Amino acid sequence: MDCCLTIGGGEAPRSGLDRRTALKGAAAAAGGLALATPAQAQGAQRLRLAFCGQLLCVVPYEVARERGHFREQGFEIELVYTRGGNQAMQALVGGAVDYAGTSFDVALQAFANGAQIRRFASTGRLPLFALVTAPRTAQQIADVKALEGRTLGVSALGNADHVLLLYLMRQAGADPGRARFAAIGTNLFEALRRGQVEAGMVQEPALTLVQEAGGKVLFNAMDLGHARSMLGGAFEFMGVAYRAAERERRLEEMRRLARALAAGLRDTRALPVEEVVAALPRELVAGGDWGRLGVILERHRESLYPEDVRIDTEAARRVEVAQRVAGVLQREVELPVLLDRAVLEG
Repeated sequence: MDCCLTIGGGEAPRSGLDRRTALKGAAAAAGGLALATPAQAQGAQRLRLAFCGQLLCVVPYEVARERGHFREQGFEIELVYTRGGNQAMQALVGGAVDYAGTSFDVALQAFANGAQIRRFASTGRLPLFALVTAPRTAQQIADVKALEGRTLGVSALGNADHVLLLYLMRQAGADPGRARFAAIGTNLFEALRRGQVEAGMVQEPALTLVQEAGGKVLFNAMDLGHARSMLGGAFEFMGVAYRAAERERRLEEMRRLARALAAGLRDTRALPVEEVVAALPRELVAGGDWGRLGVILERHRESLYPEDVRIDTEAARRVEVAQRVAGVLQREVELPVLLDRAVLEG
C-alpha cells in the first residue's frame, strides 16, 4: 500500500523535535527520508527500519523511540520513511535496511512473488481506510450493495484500498464489474466533496472531513466493531519483516526489537493522547494540525493498535482470503512459512 496521511493547519505542540535531522545513506537507498537523533546512544546497536510514511502506521514506532524503549533494548533505531510499503519492502530485499514495516498486503504479495522474507511482529491490526459516500449521495447509497453502477474513488487500482473495496462488494453480493473505479490518489476528500465520485475509500483526516460535510460511512475498517461485523474480525495490517537467510543471526535481536515495539504499542494505547502526539516528528504532519491529529488518534487507537506484537494468524488469513476473492492473489502462499510466529515464542 502506498499512502501518506497529511493533516493541515495549526501549530506543533513543542519545539524539541527540531533536534531530529534528515539523514541520507540508507534513506537514499530506500528512496525515502530517515529521521534520527544526531547524538547516538553510546554503545547502542544501530538498526535501520524502513516503512511507508503513513502517519497512523508509524505512531507506535515513534512513540517507542521517543519514550526510550529502543534504547532500553540496546538499540539506536534509524527510521527510514519511504514513499510507500513497496519501496520499504524493496529496501529490505535489496539489503539497504535491516527490517521493513509494511502492510500485510505488501508482505503477502512480495512473498507470493518469491521474496525471501518472513514477518515476525504485528503493530497494526486494521487497515487505515473507510468506505464513505459523497455528501450529495448520502441519502441515495444505503449500503455496499448499492455501489453497483456508481463511480467509486480509490487511491490506485490494485492498492490495498481498492482490493478491500472489491472484497466488500463481492461479500455484499454486488458486482464490481458494474461500478466505475477512479484512481485519484490518497486524498479523495475534494473529489467526494465536489461530487466527482459518488463514494470512495478514504483515510484520515478525509474520513472526518467527509462526515463533517454530510457524507455517510458505509464501513469503517479502522473500527474493530465494523471489522468484526463485515470482515469477521481483525484484518492484519502493519508489521515487521526480515530477510529469511538472517533468521538465526538476528533471532535474539528480533526478540529485543519486539519487546521495544510492544512497549511502544502499550504507550500508544494508554498514554494521554497529547503525549502520544508530542512523540511524533513535526515533519510528518503537513501544516501541523496537531489538535485534529489528537482527536483522530483518540478515536481510533484502541481499534488500530493491538495489545501485543504477536501475529494473529486468523487476521492474516482474512487478508489472504480478501486478496484471493478480489483476484489479486493467484499463487499459493504458505502462511505458516511467511508468518514466523516462533520468533516470539522462544
